[in-house]
Amino acid sequence: MRWNRRSHESDGPPETTPTPVRRPIVHPLVHVVDEIPELAEGQRPVLIHALDGFLSAGQADQLAARHLVASSGGRVVASFDLDQMYDYRARRPGLVFDRDHYANYDAPRLLVRLLKDADGTPYLLLSGPEPDYRWEAFAAAVRALVERFDVRLVVGIGAVPMGVPHTRPVMITTHATRSDLVDRPNLWRAQLLVPTSAQSLLELRLGEGGHDAMGYVAHVPHYLSQLEFPTAAVALLAAVAERSGLRLDLTALAESAESTLAEIDEQVADQDDGSVLSGLEEQYDAFARGASESLLATEGPLPTADELGQQVEQFLAGLDDPHDERE
Repeated sequence: MRWNRRSHESDGPPETTPTPVRRPIVHPLVHVVDEIPELAEGQRPVLIHALDGFLSAGQADQLAARHLVASSGGRVVASFDLDQMYDYRARRPGLVFDRDHYANYDAPRLLVRLLKDADGTPYLLLSGPEPDYRWEAFAAAVRALVERFDVRLVVGIGAVPMGVPHTRPVMITTHATRSDLVDRPNLWRAQLLVPTSAQSLLELRLGEGGHDAMGYVAHVPHYLSQLEFPTAAVALLAAVAERSGLRLDLTALAESAESTLAEIDEQVADQDDGSVLSGLEEQYDAFARGASESLLATEGPLPTADELGQQVEQFLAGLDDPHDERE
């Protein structure tokens, strides 16, 4: 029996490999919109996350997130089941009492929005309260989103209070899952044990999963940590834009920062003889020159706790009613 070998011509047209279709990844903590036509096949967006919680000094991360949403619009593409992760007694949401009934419950939400930069490039923004519970599950849910949307880089932004003056450029500490992602030198050179946040655990777990993730933490003057400090928000978003290649319009935020600094200068001039602020400026300058390894290790004397506390109280009291007449 002879076997006749079939020619390639008789095989018909070659089979084509179907293009993979993005499908929602199921996770108990997150609901994903099925179709997102704004993300073309093969387009890998950046995901920025700004969580209101431990890393929110000066409300810098939330100011940045609100600015991005206001300047871009966009729409919600994923939402988390925050009810499983939120401590309502520790952070009670607002509820309006209208004469004789309750109304307008301001429920906390943790959302992912699809936004576009000034050039129309889409990117993702995860913003809302930092989860109080189930951090590991939260990190796994975000990783599912990263894989679902084929995110190329995750960038977190936050801020911490520090002994720095508002009259100097905002210092930023950078961290990443790979050393080559760190795009600027850190003045901190020591190894520190720091309190964990949901953001830091998320970055660690993403790195363990083989995903590129990094973050920027702005140093906010400790006497402004409970107030809005848009200068830090501008610095954070400028760093994100430089690293990610997104073109973010920061004009409105920069104008807000300028007016806020002017108000702070006025309050400080009215309430301080210059000694406390000068001490912080000298400390900052010495640290920036590399004369110290830590903001807590300086050659000159630091302002005492009583001096700082008194200054902060006077500063906050002055902001209660900026229109008070002064003698």
